[in-house]
Amino acid sequence: MTTRGKLDNQDLWVTGNLIGGEWISASGDALEVDDPFTLEVIAEVPNCGAEETGRAIEAASDAFPGWADRTASERGEILHDWYRLIMENRDDLARIMVLENGKAWSDATSEVEYGAGFLKFFAQEATRMLGEIIPANTPGRRLLATREPVGVCAAITPWNFPLAMLTRKVGPALAAGCTMVAKPAAATPITALAFAKLGQKAGVPDGVFNIVTGDAKAIGGAMTEAFAVRKLSFTGSTGVGVKLYEQCAATMKKTSLELGGNAPFIVFDDADLETAVESAKTAKFRNSGQTCIAANRFLVQAGIHDEFVEAFGKVVGDMQAGDGFEDSSDIGPLIDKDGKDKVEEHRQNALDNGARVVAGGGSGDGRIVHPTLLADVSPDMQISCEETFGPVAAVMKFDTVDEGIRLANDTEFGLASYFCSRNPATIARVGRELEYGMVGVNTGLISTPHAPFGGVKMSGLGREGSHHGIEEYLHVKYLCEAGLDN
Repeated sequence: MTTRGKLDNQDLWVTGNLIGGEWISASGDALEVDDPFTLEVIAEVPNCGAEETGRAIEAASDAFPGWADRTASERGEILHDWYRLIMENRDDLARIMVLENGKAWSDATSEVEYGAGFLKFFAQEATRMLGEIIPANTPGRRLLATREPVGVCAAITPWNFPLAMLTRKVGPALAAGCTMVAKPAAATPITALAFAKLGQKAGVPDGVFNIVTGDAKAIGGAMTEAFAVRKLSFTGSTGVGVKLYEQCAATMKKTSLELGGNAPFIVFDDADLETAVESAKTAKFRNSGQTCIAANRFLVQAGIHDEFVEAFGKVVGDMQAGDGFEDSSDIGPLIDKDGKDKVEEHRQNALDNGARVVAGGGSGDGRIVHPTLLADVSPDMQISCEETFGPVAAVMKFDTVDEGIRLANDTEFGLASYFCSRNPATIARVGRELEYGMVGVNTGLISTPHAPFGGVKMSGLGREGSHHGIEEYLHVKYLCEAGLDN
């Protein structure tokens, strides 16, 4: 590994794949992993395909009966040990994330704590999967409804939160008694592999958790084709999610799909300005704006518009982009050239069509894009219609509450939304009428393992986190016991 961001625990720098308890090293063709800040190659991991994925699925199938038969408390204890090891190695996991993802150090350490929280939560939730006794329809019968693990599960995770998006799936799956095969993003596999290494140390039995890196199409195809895989959980783009959903239909898999967004951030006239600005900063610039729930459109009511733009502009103008390891960096580089190109295209399209730069702007060397605030944005600009996934905040003005709600809902997506108001009636109405799976009121930070995470419309299906998250990995079995009056 590189000496930049050197680990205290060198055992966490893992470049092999885990299948059935065995680590498989790269041989021949391999995937290169680079540092988004220095652009240097920092590791090579196996470029696996359908064959290796099939072996991982077989290993998970073999391990499933034994894991499902364990008591819920036993499974929970292993998950809690896994949580403890993650927290003990927090700084090393954060270093790996900064190296392969580029995010700022504060974002990386926060993600480790957030991600570990899913294991802690579902370690406790394992013992709360309760069944039901249903009043019998006739004497001599007992009607029961039990919850059982669905079986082998597959997980495909993105690069923007390489630990948290994995623990959010692994925690409930293993707590429920399922086994899993996971494919992390090609850009950020080392964090996931280190997580798997800690899982072994925590006592996760061989085959219960497997991880393969490589060709997305081949691995995803093997996962969706295999009848043994009874559940697929995917976080990523809507286009890919739709294809996976179609492929899963042939074998009637359960699916959880957390897809794209176009999150509005509404500031009403009666909002507290300081709260609105601080919430806007968090909702837009966390992880360099590369989050599916990042505020993509700032809708600001006319009465507070100028004041908000001025105050937010001062905050954005003071932000710095640079090396994630430097304390002075509020955000790091973007993940790849395509990501940088898209942000620059959206920014330029807005400027060409009448928007103006209020603060920040421009791009740096490599994959650096400086925090930017644009005003005078209109609904038909690219930056309003498409998910930018970068550190550019775009503000448009509206007049009435009705108009603000209409603009916010004017998208096919429905993942996250935000608004700021001090009026209880406005809060009640807007919270009810926003067509989104999640709504942040007077805050830009809404994610927690204790709450359901997911969207509506083209932003996906299912929920992750909370007790709803574990239900995604269970099915209900009805038992009708007759002849009990003899």
